[in-house]
Amino acid sequence: MWNYEKRLQFPVNIKNTNAQLAQAIISQYGGPDGESAASMRYLSQRYTMPNRNCMGLLTDIATEELGHMEMICAIVYQLTCNLSMDEIEKSGFDKYYVDHTLALWPQAAGGIPFNACEFQSKGDPITDLTEDMAAEQKARSTYDNILRLIDDPDVAAPIKFLREREIVHFQRFGEALRIVQDQLDAKNFYAFNLSFDTPTSCAVTGDMPEGCRRAEARSCK
Repeated sequence: MWNYEKRLQFPVNIKNTNAQLAQAIISQYGGPDGESAASMRYLSQRYTMPNRNCMGLLTDIATEELGHMEMICAIVYQLTCNLSMDEIEKSGFDKYYVDHTLALWPQAAGGIPFNACEFQSKGDPITDLTEDMAAEQKARSTYDNILRLIDDPDVAAPIKFLREREIVHFQRFGEALRIVQDQLDAKNFYAFNLSFDTPTSCAVTGDMPEGCRRAEARSCK
C-alpha cells in the first residue's frame, strides 16, 4: 500500500521549453537505465530477498524510484508543453509528436520503447543486489551524460538531485550485499544460489547445489 503526496521529491520549475533536451532526458523515463526499470526491478526482487531488512530496503528504494519517474515526467512535460509546430519540426521532435502528440510515453533517447527485458529479477540475493548496484551506477552515468547537455539551471538542478540519489542507492545496496553475504551459511556464495539450494551434510560435497550434491553423494558411497 502506498500513500501518494501531491508534491515532487524535488521541485521542477522550468521556464524555457527545449524539445531537443527533452528527447535526451526521456531516456530516464523509459530507457535501459531509467527510473521505470529501476522501480520495477526492485519491486520484483523484494519477494525472494531472504533478509527482511534488505527486502524493506528494496521496497523503500523502489518507492523512491517511482517518485523519480514522476520527476522525469514533469521535466519532460515542462520542456515540451506549448511547443509550436515550427519548434516541433525544427527540434526533430516531430516523429515523437506523430505518435504521442505532447503526451508522456516511456522510451529511450533513441526511440526504443520501454520493455521488461531492461531489468532482471533472478531470485538469487547476491545476483540481484549486484545487479542493483550496477543499475545505480549506470543511471548515475546517464545523468552525467545528460548534465553535459544542459545549460539551463532550471533543468540542471533536479537532474543533479537525481544523480545524487543514485549514488546514495548504490551505497545502500552495497551495505545490503554485505549483510546478505555475512548471513549466508557458506563461504563460496558466488558459486550458486544459497537462498534456494539447501546445505549438505556430506563433507565431500562442500558448497555444491542440489544437483551436484546428489551426483557427488553417489560417489561418496
